[in-house]
Amino acid sequence: MNIKLVVVGKLKEKYWKQAIAEYAKRLGRFCKFEIVEVPDEKAPESLSEAEMATVMAKEGERILSKIKDREYVFALAILGKERTSEEFAAEIQRLTTYGHSDLTFVIGGSLGMDPAVLKRADTQISFGKFTMPHQLMRTVLTEQIYRAFMINEGSPYHK
Repeated sequence: MNIKLVVVGKLKEKYWKQAIAEYAKRLGRFCKFEIVEVPDEKAPESLSEAEMATVMAKEGERILSKIKDREYVFALAILGKERTSEEFAAEIQRLTTYGHSDLTFVIGGSLGMDPAVLKRADTQISFGKFTMPHQLMRTVLTEQIYRAFMINEGSPYHK
């Protein structure tokens, strides 16, 4: 099984890198886990709607270039479907049971996700209506993927 995160931007702070590295290490017993960072598009603070769309489109092209046809794609989006940890674990179990061995999760840029990426996604997933820093969202997502494997294994980690 292969799990990939395609994310816009780089992690800068050591503590975020360490947290994600810990969960990535733990995931190693269940899957091949990788994070693919694509550059964010530099933009001034104040943008018109058209300029925002251009920035998102450029980031979207970079994201889509990292996704293969066979990958099952989860796009993180505020308007996506919220799931409990148990529902998320069951979904991953179902997908792997029915032949999806390449799962990809996409975290867009600070302006949001380009519509082309949302169209490519097989499903949209939401972690609620809160706005979170991308570094924190990467950490939360990685932990939830690990939690899903632990739930499916019947481990007490989830309690």
